[in-house]
Order: sequence, then C-alpha cells, then structure tokens
Amino acid sequence: MLDAHTVKIIKSTAPILKERGTSITRRFYDRMFSRHPELYNQFNRANQQKGEQPEALAHFVYQAAEQIDRFPQLLPQIKQVAHKHRALEVKPEQYAIVGENLLWAIREELGEEARDEILQAWERVYQVIADVFIQVEKDLYRKAEGAVGGWAGFRRFVIADKVREHPEVTSFLLKPVDGRPLPVYQPGQYLTIRIQPPEEPYALNRHYSLSEAPRPDRFRISVKRVDADRGRPAGKVSNLLHEMNVGETLLASAPAGDFTLREGGRDAVTLISGGIGATPLMAMLQQVAEEGGVRPLLWIHACRDGGRHVFREEVEALTNAHPWIRPYYCYETPTHEDRQKGHFHHEGRIERSELREILPPCGDFYLCGPPGFVQTMMAFLLAEGIDSGTIHTEMFGPMKGYAQPLMSRLQAGIHRYKRRRRL
Repeated sequence: MLDAHTVKIIKSTAPILKERGTSITRRFYDRMFSRHPELYNQFNRANQQKGEQPEALAHFVYQAAEQIDRFPQLLPQIKQVAHKHRALEVKPEQYAIVGENLLWAIREELGEEARDEILQAWERVYQVIADVFIQVEKDLYRKAEGAVGGWAGFRRFVIADKVREHPEVTSFLLKPVDGRPLPVYQPGQYLTIRIQPPEEPYALNRHYSLSEAPRPDRFRISVKRVDADRGRPAGKVSNLLHEMNVGETLLASAPAGDFTLREGGRDAVTLISGGIGATPLMAMLQQVAEEGGVRPLLWIHACRDGGRHVFREEVEALTNAHPWIRPYYCYETPTHEDRQKGHFHHEGRIERSELREILPPCGDFYLCGPPGFVQTMMAFLLAEGIDSGTIHTEMFGPMKGYAQPLMSRLQAGIHRYKRRRRL
C-alpha cells in the first residue's frame, strides 16, 4: 500500500490542506476545466460557481490526508461518491486528468514549501485513492448493466404524467421509450437526469431521489423547483423540468446510491425528513407498507406549514390502511387553517424532548433533508443513546456532508457532555 515515510509526509501536510484546501481545489478546478471543458458534461456548474464543489473536494482531500494510515475507514465515503461517479459516467481514464491537475494545484499553492518528496508522496497517495475508486466503480458499472432491466450509460424516458404535490414540488412519472422492463432498485436510491438545453454547450445533470417503491413499468421522481432568492440564482434544471410537458423526453442513468432501506429483519423503522427530504423516505415507507406489518414504522416529517407538506395525502392513506405505520408532523409556522383542522402534532422545529416521547428505543433510523436539519436530528438521536450504527443519513447538496466522520464527532462530543454531567 503506502510506506511509512509516505504516510508520515502526508499526515504532516494535512494541516496545510485544512488551512488552504479550498484555495487548492479552486486552482484545480479552474485549470482542469480550462484544459478539459468536456468535463462540464459531468460536473455541476452551479455548485462550482457557488464554491460548494471546491469546498466538498477540499474536505475529502483533507480527510484522506488525516486518515491515510486508517484508509479502510474512508471506504464508506468512497462508495458514496463512487455511486455518483457511476451515475455520471465517470471513466477510469479521467482519473489521470484529475490527478495531474490536482497535483499541479498543490504545487502552485505550496510554492517554495512544495518539496519534491511532498509532491511525490501526494502523487503516490492520489494513485492509491484513484485505484480504489476505479475498482469500486467498475463493480457498480457491472451491477447496473447486468441487473434485470439494467442498462449502461443514459437511457431515454418519456414524461408519462406530472402531478403537482404542492406549489414548489412536482412529481414526474417516467416510462422508458424503448418499452423494456426496469430494474428493481433499492428504496432510497436516486436517478441521475441529464438535459441538454439548446442554448447550453454542455449537458446538465442532477440527482433526484426515486419517490416511490419499485415498479416494473415506471420511475417516479419528485422535484422541488428552486427559485431565485436573495442573490441565489434559480435552479436551472429544476425549473427546466417543471416547464417540460407530458410527452417530452429526457435521459436518465440507472438508479444509484447507498442510502437504502435495510432489507429483511423485523426491527422498527423510523423515517425522519425535512422538506423535500421526504422523497427517498417515501419509497422506503411504501416498501415497508408492502411487507404487511413485519416492521412497525414511525414517519416524522418537518416542514413550514400545511401548504408545503409534500405527500401528506399519500402518507395518510397508508397510515389509515396500516395500523403499524404512525405519522408525526412538525410545522414550523402553521397557518390558521392548519390549527383549525389539526394538521400537525407539534408547532415549531422538532425538539429533542418531542423525539424522546415518540421514538422507539431501537431499530433503524433514516434521516434526510438539508445538512443542518440532518445534523441536528443526528445529534438528538445520539444524545438519546441510539446506536450510531443504526442511523442512516442523506443530505441534499454537494458531497460535503460525510455522515460517518460527522457522526463520530457528534458522538464524541455527546460522550464528553455526559461524562461532565456524571462528574
């Protein structure tokens, strides 16, 4: 793998990467895209412009440096990123392009500090990491193409129907143009949608969670339209999708993602979502309902008010039909009508004291929503003594919410707090 001297050099330079990581990755992206603009077909340019992608990459590179002597601990994060790479059709030969530009950026940022042995050490480390990614992705490509109904690359789908869930969210029912069967995906996975607007030189890609349990004839994605707000530009792809009509077509790669419902077992399932984070959990809810009561389920959903409550009618139909499914709704700012009709169980943001009253003592816990929401819910669960190994998370946004390191930090902080209380 790596010799002790290389590991020592990498760990000694980790603090530099922590301090200057975003600057390094900005240099990297600027140079790489100027030389290989075709890679815009796979990268999210909006996240580039907002600086979120450089920040995410800097975080990962720093983690790799800090944990290089415990490399297997990075495998869960590598697999999470690898799923997105497979969905975007990242190829092995592109790792050489990334490596050459990343090492150039490190050398430029370090300047006189960039001694030959430092650069050589980083080159060796990058190759080790790249080789792992390539191997993991090779297996993912094989599984996606080899599954019954699976395919390689992007497949064309027609919009068979559109359903308005609330003013900002529309569900799209997608059927394959070729009429062939679809693979049985795992609840919690996502589709990667590719659109080529006439005025754009490169394709636009976005990941959208599959929002219903697997069906042999269609996929459903539920997309929140992102409007311009306080200097933030409108979401290009979400708005393009909302403007598309029934009968129009788009491209999608095979379902991907490792945030999935654990198969089998009889343990309780708790699904906690914030806003549009309900989409992957909706597929999980339907799957558990189809099991016929094998696993009791608690559905916790937080949103602004009843007008922004996605899937409410679907969830109510399932909970009325299946007594082992229990809903719990938190409205941050409920309307007068919400109060009159009793649309919610708790007013305001979800509190730890509320969770304590309704949570099962064990089972599997699935959290999805904005990073701040997921982090808060995770901290609450850990503080209540929930085993970290049973908490599964998905944060919507660039790959900067690596759950396991975050969970370890939260758990360490909670243990310190409890220890001080005992003293």
